Amino acid sequence: MMPADLPDSAAFGATLTIDLDALVSNWRLLGKRAGTEAGAVVKADAYGIGIEPAVTALARAGCKSFFVAHVSEAVRARKVAPDATIYVLNGLLPGTAETFAAHGLSPVLGSHEELLEWASFRQTGAQVRPAALHVDTAMNRLGLWPGEGLNLARERSGVIAAAGIGLLMTHFASSEVETDPANARQIAAFAEIAAALPELPASLKNSSGHFLKDCPSYQLTRPGYALYGGNPTPGQPNPMKPVVGLEATIIQTREVEDGTQVGYNGRWTAKGKRKLATICLGYADGYPRNGSWTDTSTGGSVLIEGVYCPFVGSVSMDLIIIDVTDAPADAAKRGASVTLIGGPLDLETVGGGAKTIGYEILTSLGRRYHRRYVGL
Repeated sequence: MMPADLPDSAAFGATLTIDLDALVSNWRLLGKRAGTEAGAVVKADAYGIGIEPAVTALARAGCKSFFVAHVSEAVRARKVAPDATIYVLNGLLPGTAETFAAHGLSPVLGSHEELLEWASFRQTGAQVRPAALHVDTAMNRLGLWPGEGLNLARERSGVIAAAGIGLLMTHFASSEVETDPANARQIAAFAEIAAALPELPASLKNSSGHFLKDCPSYQLTRPGYALYGGNPTPGQPNPMKPVVGLEATIIQTREVEDGTQVGYNGRWTAKGKRKLATICLGYADGYPRNGSWTDTSTGGSVLIEGVYCPFVGSVSMDLIIIDVTDAPADAAKRGASVTLIGGPLDLETVGGGAKTIGYEILTSLGRRYHRRYVGL
């Protein structure tokens, strides 16, 4: 699925493997678990794996509803999913209604201003797809206050009808924390609004919402992170299949003596004689600099034939140094590959080592990788 004019993998320092079969399998599992239609959140370049291949694979599998953040992402998705419903979560920016109409996109409207602008545009006779109405039940980020949503619902023939709303939705703030009381409050607040608008399909569940006790599925769910192999149940076994794997190539190895300082600013000091290797990957490729391992803080690691090999010193722009002292000698040599994502180095582990979350690891995946799509 890569363009034919790109050089082969030998011209790249690292290879990102993306399993589209696993992506589709995760989508099907979530739909089965919800017992209703599952959409797919494909914002941020489909969480880093590529909008076009992800949407193509999911659409072929039967996915009919996609969610993105920006109009530019929606236009890309539309090119490979001509019949899908594509919602733009960040709403209707002023003056963009014609672009929505031209590409058959659905804005997620979350304010009176957006509702009025979209309703006014519809009154011109423009051919548009139904929009979604976003009610904010906890995030204080985007969306109408619940009271505003209820007032609009009671108007019946008012602005909701004029705006041609076809979906009601809200967004969880803490669904990955099953014991957070905010979940029950959000479920109850959304249920009241959905009951006031019984003619509208509704959408509540995000990835973790699929595993949240007593969470109604309504007519449509919106999984994102879990589709791509992220764990929607932190602290418990991951029910999802891994979708991405990342390997980088060793450029050079060397031995250093006890007390040798390594990397920018000498932030890591060898304790005893160590064998080091430098790999073709850095923060310019999306691996966070916070993954640096210093004398005073832990950081990221790679796997070499099942052996954990920690980073050494600062993650730099194009390179990372690793301590391969304990790895098999024939597997820790120039030209060999090391694993940065894969096996026990899952997204949560990698995110933790970089002092961030798996979401950021995924969505930061760089464009300098050789991208190898498998499956489908």
